[in-house]
Amino acid sequence: MDRIGIPRPLAWGFLGVLVFMIGDGVESGYLSPYLLDEGLSGPRVALLFSVYGVTASVAAWFSGALSDLWGPRRVMMLGLGVWGVFQVVFLVFAVPTADFPLLLISYGLRGFGYPLFAYGFLVWVTAVTPRRRLGSAVGWFWFAFTGGLPTLGSLVASVAVPRIGAYETLWLSLGLVVTGGLIALLLVREPTGRSRLAPAGERPVATLLGSLSIIWRNPRIGAGAVVRAINTAPQFGFLVFLPVFFTDTLGFTLSEWLQLLSAMFATNIFFNLIFGVVGDRIGWQRTVAWFGGVGCAVTTLLLYYGTVSAGDDYALAMVLVSLFGATLAGYVPLSALMPSLDPAHKGRAMSALNLGAGASTFLGPALVGLFLGPLGVPGVVWIFAVLYLASAVLTLFLRLPEPVAAAGAGYSSDPGPASRARNDSPEA
Repeated sequence: MDRIGIPRPLAWGFLGVLVFMIGDGVESGYLSPYLLDEGLSGPRVALLFSVYGVTASVAAWFSGALSDLWGPRRVMMLGLGVWGVFQVVFLVFAVPTADFPLLLISYGLRGFGYPLFAYGFLVWVTAVTPRRRLGSAVGWFWFAFTGGLPTLGSLVASVAVPRIGAYETLWLSLGLVVTGGLIALLLVREPTGRSRLAPAGERPVATLLGSLSIIWRNPRIGAGAVVRAINTAPQFGFLVFLPVFFTDTLGFTLSEWLQLLSAMFATNIFFNLIFGVVGDRIGWQRTVAWFGGVGCAVTTLLLYYGTVSAGDDYALAMVLVSLFGATLAGYVPLSALMPSLDPAHKGRAMSALNLGAGASTFLGPALVGLFLGPLGVPGVVWIFAVLYLASAVLTLFLRLPEPVAAAGAGYSSDPGPASRARNDSPEA
């Protein structure tokens, strides 16, 4: 496990995150059209997704701050409980009645669940893994994360919806989430994540405020949080309007769209591993800027203009969605870069990173809600492409502090004896 980049004491946790995120991702490819079929208007669906994104943003920030206070394992337990309780409310009371306020409350509050669980585990990974292998370890985390949301989750939906129905498939997602949560929480015995990460004398309020104030106290951390928000904002925005665009405009069936979505992120999960290793070799900053920012800008435009020109050409659509999924993985080294920007406050840096990740779930649907009407699909696609280019420019400011930065073309995956002893110590 250690040789391929997975910290052996956390191995079951990676599997648990994968299964949990499969359950969370089941709805990602069809919930929007399903709610439209149930009578909700397009703006209301966009609002529902936006509120979900707001709660996910808050939970993502809290996942790092609370991990400092309680330990990552307890944060993951809270995330699992929140997800399960509000999914039951959503399915038993909100969906059958199509009561929009209740849909908004239950689905919105459920948004606290997956960031607390998944990003809590990411904090655990960064707290345990030596710096020289951190890029590979976070690559495996994102392999598990995107392997579930939405890759295998969408694949499960493409099989389950035609056989058991859309509503029943949402219940299946609950079972998968609970199973994944129990795998991680019961089988990972690593001690670091069972206790608080913040210094013993640090007060809770100071920890929570510090995890937010680090964004402006350390401008590089703030810039990194913005880059992380841009990273997946288009992904979540695409989930709002691409299902309708691919089925109604281009002429694909729902099952074909779900298979394309699975292909997009099947490619992504393997490139998560590749770019984790690439980042350790040629430099985290360089990988994020060129493969992530510039690469995603190009493939976003190709995804729209290529499919419009070809219509319902399934093979070409498969290639184009896969290219976008591959370049999306170029941002993976950011999860290794951010805690290394402030080695003395890794938990706080991860809170800022997670805040950016959570903000992306709000930013993407919000941009769709604001601009899809006046600008149409091509206007939204261009907005996403420009954002990706802006993130590439911002990445230029994410330079590692000495002595973590290495000379030469990139950041060494082996920092040397003195630096290694410092970076691998529990205090680092």
